[in-house]
Amino acid sequence: MNSPTALPALHSVSVAGAVVREDGRVLAIRRADNGTWEPPGGVLELTETVEDGLRREIHEETGLKVGVGQLTGVYKNMTRGIIALVFRCHPEDGAEQLSPESTAVAWLTPDEVADRMGEVYAVRILDALRPGPPRIRSHDGHHLTAPEHPA
Repeated sequence: MNSPTALPALHSVSVAGAVVREDGRVLAIRRADNGTWEPPGGVLELTETVEDGLRREIHEETGLKVGVGQLTGVYKNMTRGIIALVFRCHPEDGAEQLSPESTAVAWLTPDEVADRMGEVYAVRILDALRPGPPRIRSHDGHHLTAPEHPA
């Protein structure tokens, strides 16, 4: 039970796509603001659905239009209060291009994902490639902080 003086919990919700080609390679971007490799995605706008926000973010960052598939994971950044929903997606149309948010767009193998991405981003892609229910994980922005929980 919350005390009367406790502030309500404030979270933002982000979405990311594990866009998988037929050959098993996964789409990734190198972010312009910090140079890290991540799956494409971003913060949902208040008036859009989860799927529409995901399609918008991927298209803005990569130039690709995608089909949205299964939810593969829910990830909470315990430090910043960000909930990230990750979906397996497939490319439908368009060509890879850079944006103000990305300095590189690449199709990576699972091994390249593990080598190039930090732990909390690589696990999102690797979880999306594994069969089974969505994973639920917590992290501090850099490292996982709790064991995996299937949904």
